Amino acid sequence: MVEGKEKKKRARNRQDDDLRRLRRKMTGQFLRLLAETYVIAAMARALLVDGVLEDPFANFFVAAVRVFLGLSQEEGIRLYQGAFLRHKGFWTTLMAAVILLLLWNRLLRRFSQYFRQLDRRLDRLLAEGAAAKEELPQELAFMDEKLDRIQGALAARQRAALESEQRKNDLVVYLAHDLKTPLTSVVGYLSLLDEAADMPLEQRAKYTRVALDKAYRLEELINQFFDITRFNLQQVVLERRPVRLDVALAQIADEFYPILARQGKWARVEAEPGLSVSADPDKLARVFNNLFKNAAAYGYENTAVQVQARRQGERAVVSVSNQGPRIPPRQLELIFEKFYRMDAARSTNAGGAGLGLAIAKQIVELHGGSISAQSDEQATVFTVSLPLEDPDPPGEIPYDL
Repeated sequence: MVEGKEKKKRARNRQDDDLRRLRRKMTGQFLRLLAETYVIAAMARALLVDGVLEDPFANFFVAAVRVFLGLSQEEGIRLYQGAFLRHKGFWTTLMAAVILLLLWNRLLRRFSQYFRQLDRRLDRLLAEGAAAKEELPQELAFMDEKLDRIQGALAARQRAALESEQRKNDLVVYLAHDLKTPLTSVVGYLSLLDEAADMPLEQRAKYTRVALDKAYRLEELINQFFDITRFNLQQVVLERRPVRLDVALAQIADEFYPILARQGKWARVEAEPGLSVSADPDKLARVFNNLFKNAAAYGYENTAVQVQARRQGERAVVSVSNQGPRIPPRQLELIFEKFYRMDAARSTNAGGAGLGLAIAKQIVELHGGSISAQSDEQATVFTVSLPLEDPDPPGEIPYDL
């Protein structure tokens, strides 16, 4: 965290340096413009009004008014004297203003190159697969770095979306294949029951029980299909209220008692008494149900699911751990991704649609919290951090489920 702050601070310092460099360059260009205007105006006055070109310019002016206005030589001279000789300051100022406008327009065209280069760079950013990039001036190095980060973030999001879609497609194939086994068993056992009317009651009860178990498994797989299809279609209304974490975790542990007991497992809950958060109880229950289910599915037999809940500053921290196989670092990075299932889940009935942890992550973040996972040879620990106070008023918040 400290390293991230230092990195942001260095980036801001680089940006400030680049902006100062840009301001210095613009100030220098403006001062140069003023100097050029003064020099050109002074030279023009010296040549046309007070210098070697004064007489040729006067003769040209008098000749022009005689031709176009039909005035005499004396009238033309008087007009020249009244218009120019008595108003040298005005004409000098007007000439300087014209020169300034021309030079200012040239300066604006020069600085507009920055925007043209930025525009070309953005076009390349929008163009898919554009390998080359528009090099920006040194003064815009901070924009160059920011656009590089944007390009990298867009590429990463695109890769993540493609990987998620591929995982979804793979999952559908796995589930479609998995559907065949329980369906074939249900049809087979029901056919036996239908064909053998004189089957002994004990054997009939056995076949019925097996068919029912396979039907339950079939229902579970179908529910996973429904989870996949409705993942991006729902909006959820958060109904916040005070939730006692010590009570809620104890209730969930009791609900999982039959599942854990069948494998010789048990739950041990250590929660700070009275620990409470402002949350949607149903949505929060789904988070901890998913974590309990995960711990029960992948923990070793005859081990405990450890649950701890405590206060840390202004947050409540809940950890759910189990003793089971170590999750490799690469898989640990993807474990909260949509439709991601570990290899072990694909070869057993424990694996779901790869949505449980992704849903848990989104619910926790919707409450202003965070969720993380750690795994080693001793245990796998999921940690949920939630704010103790309600940061936002209740309301309808979109939530991909």
